[in-house]
Amino acid sequence: MSQTIDPAPPAVMPVTRFAPSPTGLLHLGHALSAMLSHDYARAHGGRFILRIEDIDTTRCRPEFVDAIFRDLDWLGLSWDGEVRRQSEHFDVYRTVLDELTARDLVYPCFCTRSEIEVEIAASASAPHGPPPAGPDGPLYPGTCRRLTPAARATRLTAGHPHALRLDMAAALAALGTVASDLSWTDMDAGPVKATPAIHGDVVLARKDVPASYHLAVTHDDALQGITHIIRGRDLEAATHLHRLLQALMGWPVPVWRHHRLLTDDQGRRLAKRTPGVRLADLREAGVTPAGIRRRLGLADAD
Repeated sequence: MSQTIDPAPPAVMPVTRFAPSPTGLLHLGHALSAMLSHDYARAHGGRFILRIEDIDTTRCRPEFVDAIFRDLDWLGLSWDGEVRRQSEHFDVYRTVLDELTARDLVYPCFCTRSEIEVEIAASASAPHGPPPAGPDGPLYPGTCRRLTPAARATRLTAGHPHALRLDMAAALAALGTVASDLSWTDMDAGPVKATPAIHGDVVLARKDVPASYHLAVTHDDALQGITHIIRGRDLEAATHLHRLLQALMGWPVPVWRHHRLLTDDQGRRLAKRTPGVRLADLREAGVTPAGIRRRLGLADAD
């Protein structure tokens, strides 16, 4: 199946990006996203940006950053401007969190993962039933959202470890009637209504990861003027939340495309640990960039 995007010219000069996390070697799925983003920008006289999303400093490795550069260079993909590394900008993300906090749209959550699991399990047998499920499983039951201001202050003063969660109900209320009109444009599907409530009170920062993927990616897309986001279908659910954050912060709204996911022989989505699909291994085996394009169903493979 061809993955070529409709060549109709966009309304504005496109700025696309490829934003991998350096937690392992790139594989064919990454190549598909990178090539689609690169090719769309180049076909329409736009810009293609490379961003390194290394906010998880416990899992990201410098050697994987170097490997990303090698793989993209081998594929023949060039990027414009400097490479932004998110780990160098935690202070900027903190400013966004401070603004949301000042607007009473986030709250500290002191629950551990095990405590959340226990409460979810207990609520399954409660009269009101278990908490609703979101894209990533059962939603956070709101334990710390119900703490009094005094109780929160006491725990914060005592230095209790905590995450910062978005108060979804408060965020939607802050938007007023705008919340019911939230939507985005998909390059394949057209207008899509945004339903961010499916994510519940998501975590926007943790002690070990000072800014979540959701916060950092939407901030950086706005900062770098990204107009078209081309990424895998596994991130389509996240777009609902990203659209909400853009509305809350007054950030511009790009156009999205969520391309098909590549799978192995058993139908499982490719991962960095999947054997035989890492670009470095394919390169060593003698596969050419043109061969990669043919395998991915992209045009101009020869």
